[in-house]
Amino acid sequence: MTSDHSLNAHDVRRRFDRAARGFDDADFVHCVTRDGLFDRLKPVVIDASVVVDLGCATGSATAELARRFRSAKIMAVDLSQRMLEQCRAKQGWFTKTSVIQASASALPFNDQSVDVVFSNLLLPWIGDLPDVATEVARVLREDGLFVFATLGPDSLAELRDAWSHDAGHAHVNRFLDMHDVGDALVRSGLRDPVLDVDRLNVSYNSAGDLFRDLTAAGARNSLRMRNRSLVGRQRFNAMRERLETAASGDQINLNLELVYGHCWGSGPRSSGGEFRVDANAIPFRRDT
Repeated sequence: MTSDHSLNAHDVRRRFDRAARGFDDADFVHCVTRDGLFDRLKPVVIDASVVVDLGCATGSATAELARRFRSAKIMAVDLSQRMLEQCRAKQGWFTKTSVIQASASALPFNDQSVDVVFSNLLLPWIGDLPDVATEVARVLREDGLFVFATLGPDSLAELRDAWSHDAGHAHVNRFLDMHDVGDALVRSGLRDPVLDVDRLNVSYNSAGDLFRDLTAAGARNSLRMRNRSLVGRQRFNAMRERLETAASGDQINLNLELVYGHCWGSGPRSSGGEFRVDANAIPFRRDT
């Protein structure tokens, strides 16, 4: 049975294709998490020959990965052809970066052939985390690194509350709890996941500004079970009124739960092997 909160991959790709040209002007959340990921990479020592920027979008992290891993071949991978066109345009003449259109659940790389998989805010837009985690575990060499940022379940709660009057349709994606993310990683064959959480509050002067940003970032409704007909003006205005009524003063505040994580490749899995883990036993980094 299809979940009300599963994503339609075709809609996701179409929305990011449309957003590609103006994405760099609206990707401030991606910039925050990108910088957070690189901060977390600073103490990591790894001799990388192949690095994959998984869900590279317009390549804002790709160039930094090339600087961070100077001797490595960089593979910029995204499902959106338009995003990849923007990424390719940023590459210099003498680049070691390849731009590849592919699904994160069907990567065109050999088993145990990648040293680092870097993924900035891809996971909120995939339909099946176990499939993607299994692919990452397959291509990642033993002791290779998977580092990622995603959104936690507290994200966009204000929008979810504003749509609560229209319970018959799904409007806002529900993001996985970090315990569920860690559990999926270990079950896929990755090891030693460590996750931590940060918070980001974004303020808008109006609901119109908020929805313009969501559209420009490709972050509008791509749920499989969303209402396929146009949302009626009355229902949309009711949502907008609830959103503005809940505003703090003249500002609409949108809270995001930013989840950062990393884990390691464990090499080839034994035939028929199965991994079991108590999600509550997964360590979570806490800033001091």
